[in-house]
Amino acid sequence: MQEIILIKMGELTLKGLNKHVFEDALLRNLRRALAPLGEVRVRSAQSAIYVEPKTPDYDMDEAAARVGRVFGIVQYARACQVEKTMDAVRAGAAEYLAAALEDAHTFKVNAKRADKRFPVGSPEICAELGADLLARFPHLSVDVHQPDVTVNVEIRDFGAYIHGTQLHGAGGIPVGTGGRAAVLISGGIDSPVAAWTIAKRGVELTPVHFASPPYTSERAEQKVIDLLKKVSAYSGPMTLRIVPFTEIQEHIANDCPEELFTIIMRRYMMKIAERIAQRAQAQALVTGESLGQVASQTIQAIGCTDEAVKTMPVFRPLIGMDKEEIIRIARRIDTFETSILPYEDCCTVFTPKHPRTRPILHYVVEAEQKMDEEALIARAIDGIRRVKIGE
Repeated sequence: MQEIILIKMGELTLKGLNKHVFEDALLRNLRRALAPLGEVRVRSAQSAIYVEPKTPDYDMDEAAARVGRVFGIVQYARACQVEKTMDAVRAGAAEYLAAALEDAHTFKVNAKRADKRFPVGSPEICAELGADLLARFPHLSVDVHQPDVTVNVEIRDFGAYIHGTQLHGAGGIPVGTGGRAAVLISGGIDSPVAAWTIAKRGVELTPVHFASPPYTSERAEQKVIDLLKKVSAYSGPMTLRIVPFTEIQEHIANDCPEELFTIIMRRYMMKIAERIAQRAQAQALVTGESLGQVASQTIQAIGCTDEAVKTMPVFRPLIGMDKEEIIRIARRIDTFETSILPYEDCCTVFTPKHPRTRPILHYVVEAEQKMDEEALIARAIDGIRRVKIGE
């Protein structure tokens, strides 16, 4: 009897003629996520993936946790693999699920016969195995509606697989199948959630962070790195670009109307992020804006911000979410507690007392013309530092 992880792929099975592209990407991402744990075999058949350790000391707890964070997986379970005979199924179920069955009061058996060559049908598997488990664990009774334990048996190409409750995976589609995007990352709650959400749709991330020393600290920068490490547990490794932004912010503060400071700052961020995206062969920008949340996130302000980007779309995966929805996701992916650490980012520097919530593009562009835009952006890009994130 060997313990494995049995994985179900969800929407990937509906991809038609290019299904293999998505499956191949998922297998690559799984192998990369599991590689630090030791030797393991990862293979697919019959719309399922099998993770099979090659050593007896393989850390199955950590492997299962990592599998649960790989996009493209809808369900997974630790399972035991036995020979495709009813004797092996009966013995395997009683041994592998013994602890759960001892603690339970009720159970039921579900059977799936994907390999139709197996001579026993699914209803007969349920009946035979159920009767055997009742004999072995006489304190149990059958409850087909709300059992304490569900004993799942799957007859597949490589063997018979027995497992308890299936766990929910991260869902989505594999990272690398949806293109690449540059995502603007601050130290707040929203942008890491936006990064996670867009990665869930298969997008490879190129994170961009704007730092403004001495107004922002090294701790604020480390906070962003720590947030991205948590995101990379789902999205895979990435390279963070840290852009020096102090000079641009000081010029905006000195040369532009105070009420337009925030919108002009956002436009400069987008212009720089667009150039970084072009160099990184990314096809879109991603931000964590939610409509109406702050002054720079009104329809008019977002329109002025988007006008600064000329060559690619801007995605805002959180645009229709309220703060509670965003916080729920942040807690789920373990970024919330890091996000609320009290280290300021550049977006809170030089905040105007009365920002313009409905800016008019003509006046914004006119105010920007007082600055030497090309020289400022060129110096910022020349000063970029790169930090590798994730395994």
